[in-house]
Amino acid sequence: MIVYGSSLSPFVRKLLVVADEKGLVLEVEPTAPNSTDPAFREASPFGKIPGFRDGDFAISDSTAIISYLEALRPDPPMVPREPKLRARTVWYDEFADTILTPVLAKMFFNRIVSPKFMGRPGDLAAADKAEHEEAPPLMAYLEGVIAPTGYLVDDRLTLADLAVASPFVNAMHAGYEIDADAYPKVAAYVAGLHTRPSFAAHIAAEKAILGG
Repeated sequence: MIVYGSSLSPFVRKLLVVADEKGLVLEVEPTAPNSTDPAFREASPFGKIPGFRDGDFAISDSTAIISYLEALRPDPPMVPREPKLRARTVWYDEFADTILTPVLAKMFFNRIVSPKFMGRPGDLAAADKAEHEEAPPLMAYLEGVIAPTGYLVDDRLTLADLAVASPFVNAMHAGYEIDADAYPKVAAYVAGLHTRPSFAAHIAAEKAILGG
């Protein structure tokens, strides 16, 4: 099974971490967004990463790919089967992809990607606004929904946790630190997930790429 992309993408990282937790080996084919490589475009017609291939089956979008892996190898289940828990897991995955990531990505893009990979200054005001104005309400939300067990759904590790923890890696690469005084549960939650082997290996490799 081949993944087109880079773990520096929170969506690719989420996919790779889920695969690691399931004991699945994925071959990463380093690919930039909008690459014109024919094999990548067959998997991802609109040039978004990750793209994915398993034999003659090709598809894109991290959640779609994870759904495929979940059906292919149901255990350990990353998406609960009980209807309410399943719906809650899907919600947190959506929250991570469409609400949390866009905010945290402003720090990573403007402080890291734009100057380091695109050769132009980032919008540091936008990064600072994301950190100091846009992120706090999201941290407050997470502080209120993380269970005493340290998980979001079903008192165990699920896709919800892996999806939410992934974009924090990018923000932390860009110097973001969760305010542990204001959001102690969030700080402990993210730190605990990032020390799991499935996350830690990718984080270490990314720091090497970024020179950190």
